[in-house]
Parts: sequence; C-alpha cells; structure tokens
Amino acid sequence: MRRICLTLPTNRPCSATIAAVAEEAAYAAEHFDTEVHLLILDSCTASVRAEHAEAVRRIPGDPRIVVHHLDEDRQRDFLRRAIDRAAVMKPDLLLDLMLPAGVSYGACTNRAFLIAAALGCESVHRRDSDSRYQTVNGDNVFPVHHELLSLGRRAADAAPEVTENALAADHMNKRVAMVGSSFVGELSVDIGEILRIDPAVYHDVVGLWAPAHWSDEQRRELVDESFRGAGSDAFTTDHSTLALVDPMRVDMCNISFHGVHERVPLPPATDTIGSDYFLIHLVHDAALPGVLHNRNIVNFYTGERRTDSGLVAYQLRFVKFLLSMLYFNFIYDEMARAGGRLLDDQGQVRASAVARLARESARLDPDENVRRLDVLDSAYRKLGGRYAEFADLLWRRRERLLDEARGDIEDFALLTEAWEPLVRAARLTSVAATPGQQR
Repeated sequence: MRRICLTLPTNRPCSATIAAVAEEAAYAAEHFDTEVHLLILDSCTASVRAEHAEAVRRIPGDPRIVVHHLDEDRQRDFLRRAIDRAAVMKPDLLLDLMLPAGVSYGACTNRAFLIAAALGCESVHRRDSDSRYQTVNGDNVFPVHHELLSLGRRAADAAPEVTENALAADHMNKRVAMVGSSFVGELSVDIGEILRIDPAVYHDVVGLWAPAHWSDEQRRELVDESFRGAGSDAFTTDHSTLALVDPMRVDMCNISFHGVHERVPLPPATDTIGSDYFLIHLVHDAALPGVLHNRNIVNFYTGERRTDSGLVAYQLRFVKFLLSMLYFNFIYDEMARAGGRLLDDQGQVRASAVARLARESARLDPDENVRRLDVLDSAYRKLGGRYAEFADLLWRRRERLLDEARGDIEDFALLTEAWEPLVRAARLTSVAATPGQQR
C-alpha cells in the first residue's frame, strides 16, 4: 500500500475546505490502494485553530486516513529536532527559513515536504485554503484521481492511464515527477481591480515579470495569459496529457510531486507571491515527465484582501514577486540550457546544480530591479487613491526591497544546499501528536 501526504497549509479560517479535502482523502483511500496522511499546517490564531480542530473532529473515521493538525508550535518543535539531527550549518537561520514570522508560500510547503518524509509518504499533494473543488452532478471532482494514476510511475507504465501521450520516447523510462492542473474562477493574483481601472497600467505592471530582453510581443503574450489559469470553462469530462508540462498550465493549489521535492526545496522568501512555483519550472527544465489534467480547482478571494490593510499587504507581495524575477528569470534560463544535465546518473535532480545557479544569480546587477521600481512607482501613482498611497510606501522601502530580493535568493541557495541532509534527518524524526490532533 502506498502512503501519500495530502496537505493543506492555512493562515485563514477554512473549516469548509478542511471538510472538502478530507473528502478527497477518503476518495483516494477508497479508489486506490492508498494510506492517506491528511496534513493541516495551521498558522491561524488560537480561536480559528479551535474551529479547525472541531472540523477535524467531524471527519469520519477511516483506518486508511491519518489526520495531522499541527499548529506552529508543533511544527517548530518538529523542525528543530530535524534540523538538529541533520547537523547542518546555520541551524537557527534554517529554522527561521522553514518557519518565518511573515507569510511564506514556499516555506509552508517546505514544511509539508519535510513532515511528509517523516511520515514515510512517497508523494505530496497540495491544496489551498482559498479554493474549492468543481462539481459534476453534485459530486466533487478530485484532482487526486489523476495524481494517483500516474505519479511516481515510469512514464511508459503511466502512458495507458492518460488521454494523450505527448512525451518523447527518450523520456519514457523516467518516473512521473509531477501531476497537476490549474484553476478556474478569479485571477490567481489579486490585481483584477488594476485591470478594471486602467488596462494600460495593468499591462505595464504585469509585464514586469518578463525577462528584460523580451520583445514587446513576447511581453504582451505573457500578460494576456498571466494569472488566468484555465479560464472559466466548467469541468465536463476528464482529459490528461503525459508531457513535459508547461509551467504556465499548472498552479500550486492543484499540484503533486514525487521525488523532486526531496531533492530541492521551494524558495522560502516571505511576503512574496509565486515563491512556491520553483519546482514546477525545475521539473519542466530538467525534462522530467509530468501529467497535466483538467480537474481544475475553483479559486476565490477572501474578504480580507478587499480591506485597505489587505490591499497593501497583497500588493507588497506582488511587488516582491516582480523583484524576485530578476533572479529567477536568470535561473530558469540557465536550467533550460542545462536540461538533462540537471540530473544525476540515477535520473534525480542535482541540488548542487540548482544551488550554484541561485548563488550566481545573486551576483546580478540590481539595475533591472531599480527600473522595475521606477515603473511601479509611476503605475501606482497613475491609478490614484489607495494605490498612490501604496506608491509612497514603496518609495520609502525602495532600498530595503532591493536588498531583500537579493537576500531571498541567497537564502534559497543556502536552504537548497542543506535540503537533502534535512530530508534524511526528517525521515528519522517523529511527528509527535497529541489527542485531537492526530488519530
């Protein structure tokens, strides 16, 4: 029986999502020979955690499903023990990178990766708290169906399970490293208001995540497809493709990994959207097989983003994402050139190659990011109102943001260098449990 980790990181109330993901766990256990560890990483306040604990208690018992509901104290305890066991350099810094004070999309998923290793799970399947499943005839459409059909299998063995095989013959002996899909509904990045206020400003801002050398046409094409997921088409019937999956076609709310997540972590940058998408690019550039399916998840926004404080926090995360692209565009280009050289003799990703590229990128001239901030300053002031006030904040934080962007990529390099020892240590470290948090 295979053992998998279905994980839901959250820092917001999401009792309904917990119940829905528990239904997906039950589907996996019922339809596949699978023991499911449902891992809820809870960074909420005590009162919200209590609501989540009640939602966990309401999950029907099943001997094939083990539920772990871990608050940050318990996560930190596990991480400290695993880091100490790994005997890596700068343990205190690594603990901060794994469980920072700020919001980190990469760090919360990295914690799931390590805890999954401790639980003996061969794969990690991630969902998000601000999403829900599509339904057909009243039944939820669960992505885990396609994930468990193919993930971790030799591509040649997975080929009969998919609708379409677009994978070249020389990749068929490799194992499927990723199975994923996208989302329907609202934009994955909450910038729709900018588009409504001024489409030209929207184009200028979104286009900043393209490499500086791209043509205007390439930039326009990127803007047109950015953050839109699979659009708005409702699910009707299954379709899946075995391929080298285009990173623009999958989303981290609807993703699963086998193997690769134990070799390389996600960038742990705080307050930076998109910091959790690195492995999607790595799987593609290293020419590892993946499966793209169409069981898209429904994305929605929580009300907090519409408040003044929510807008500032979210736009800051968006700006930090744009600044991070100076470094990631370099890394992605170099990974694409390296291709199969990113893999070792066993077909596994070489973490040292990724860490080296991250360290090289940290030496890039920051002038490109200075220009990004100039464009953003003009754009936000043109939008007026709350956005103009946000431009003032950006101006005051200008130098700090430039330094943070460089520091974030250096932290990623450090964590990547320590990752494999951390994973080995995690496999030997227990995930302690108390009544009501695991059963």
